[in-house]
Amino acid sequence: MTLESILSSITNTNGKFAEQAQNRLDSLTKPQGSLGRLEEFAKQLVAITENPMPSLNKKAVFTFAGDHGVADEGVSAFPKAVTQQMVFNFINGGAGINVLARHAGADVVVVDIGVDGDLGNIKSDAFVSRKVISGTMNMRKGPAMTREETLKCIAVGVELADEYVKKGYKIFATGEMGIANTTPSSAITAVMTGKTVEEITGKGTGINDEAWKHKVQVIKDAISFNMPDPADPVDVLAKVGGAEIGGIAGLIIGAAANKVPIVIDGFISTAGALIAYMIEPKTKGYMFAAHNSQEAGHKALLEKIGLRPILDLDLRLGEGTGAALAMLMIEGGLKIYKEMATFAEASVSGKE
Repeated sequence: MTLESILSSITNTNGKFAEQAQNRLDSLTKPQGSLGRLEEFAKQLVAITENPMPSLNKKAVFTFAGDHGVADEGVSAFPKAVTQQMVFNFINGGAGINVLARHAGADVVVVDIGVDGDLGNIKSDAFVSRKVISGTMNMRKGPAMTREETLKCIAVGVELADEYVKKGYKIFATGEMGIANTTPSSAITAVMTGKTVEEITGKGTGINDEAWKHKVQVIKDAISFNMPDPADPVDVLAKVGGAEIGGIAGLIIGAAANKVPIVIDGFISTAGALIAYMIEPKTKGYMFAAHNSQEAGHKALLEKIGLRPILDLDLRLGEGTGAALAMLMIEGGLKIYKEMATFAEASVSGKE
């Protein structure tokens, strides 16, 4: 299927099912609306899945890994080699996302979409090799990717959504790993929201003030050199984005096409979510914003899409960690909806 045909198959979430869910929520043994956003999550799940009693029994967090040529500009506190090293840490179950995914009962799927290096022949259910590029080009000196490479990255995400739906997964979450990837995410945010680079650029993995000023300049140089077109999200992604951001955008598009809910992690994931939303605004109905990260530009991205974060825990790790935690809240909402007794079932008197 072409991207165009996949996009044309995406519909708005189903209002009739949302109404049905609301009626059930209002009949449960509690004052109406008293469980706040937990009720909202359940209603959204029913509308997305078009199932009056949905199940979230199989969950997957996709951690897309990719390197960035702009790391050569010294915008990160960590060397580029860490991306590759962390991929092995994910596969071995030793990273933050592994711990929190286990807690949430979710499987971690590590996707090599753009790691700069040969990872060898890895035999693991937790690893998928879908390498489109070996790292992006340095966006300060030219486009990060070609348009063709960018579309391939989006296609990888769409294909993974299709594959994992066939494997029986009922909810997805996005995550990423890529040294220097807050730099392209900040560039995407500036271009797509119209905010200044200073406003939306954070300190990423923990750089000092001097390095932050340099990072801001690098982003400004990349934008002025490449002149990405804000009206063309694929152009923005190609010129100042990254492979893993493209993979995340594709996964969101694929989830929406399959009527599967998708939990968006932090800043980098939400940059991918904005690309997906700008390509097809109907994808928004399938998204849950996991949390409000400490990254300066994250709020601007959430506002642009119109998403309200579930958690606010000062997180800034990425990998999908916030999304794994938010899955627990979403599942809590679903359990309330499915397992709580109605007034009639419990023989409890309703509101006079």
